[in-house]
Amino acid sequence: MTAVMAHRGASRAEAENTVAAFRRAGSMGAQAVELDVRRTSDGVLVVHHNPHAGDGRLIGDTPRRNLPESIPTLGEALDACAGMWVNVEIKNDPDEPDFDPTEGIADETIAHLLARHDDHRWLVSCFRIETVDRCHAVAPHIRTAWLCVEAPAGIAATLVAKGHSALHPWVAALTRSTVDECHAAGLQVNTWTCDDPERMRELLGWGIDGICTNVPDIALQVIAGAA
Repeated sequence: MTAVMAHRGASRAEAENTVAAFRRAGSMGAQAVELDVRRTSDGVLVVHHNPHAGDGRLIGDTPRRNLPESIPTLGEALDACAGMWVNVEIKNDPDEPDFDPTEGIADETIAHLLARHDDHRWLVSCFRIETVDRCHAVAPHIRTAWLCVEAPAGIAATLVAKGHSALHPWVAALTRSTVDECHAAGLQVNTWTCDDPERMRELLGWGIDGICTNVPDIALQVIAGAA
């Protein structure tokens, strides 16, 4: 059964990456939530997509107490995702101002997840393969996935060799051959970000494992109609 992953929560219905968006995803019936993790200047893990808050302050240079209340801590966000599994995307881009080449943010994110004693609910991902590798090395029993735009040739074998569980490619660049290659290697494929019902139906025909979407209610309707 294809899983519906609410992209930053039910982000068409509520402000993205907020407690309200995560709770709305659950009330809609989504099986999973995708969210983004960054770290404040005082070492608090918070959930926000961009390196800067809406008021322009760099999150990495700002203590938690000075950030807008709408930005939840990772703990608050995960609490709001009760009943769903969570794709925890670590934001660690070398081109962004809060890049952490030491992978400390990976260590701290994994430590937070381990402390919750609910390891089967987490799937940790990042565009930076070194960050994903670090997460797997620290906690090999927690599922990990590599985020990409276009999947390079032979990626399935590479991810299997590294011990990862899934590939997360961009929907516009995803091909059926990539899905087939990953499935043959025992990997799941969860694609981002698909809001178009026709494309959803095509992906269902390919046997996609997860659809990350801003409109989980629509995705659930499409899946129900295809069953």
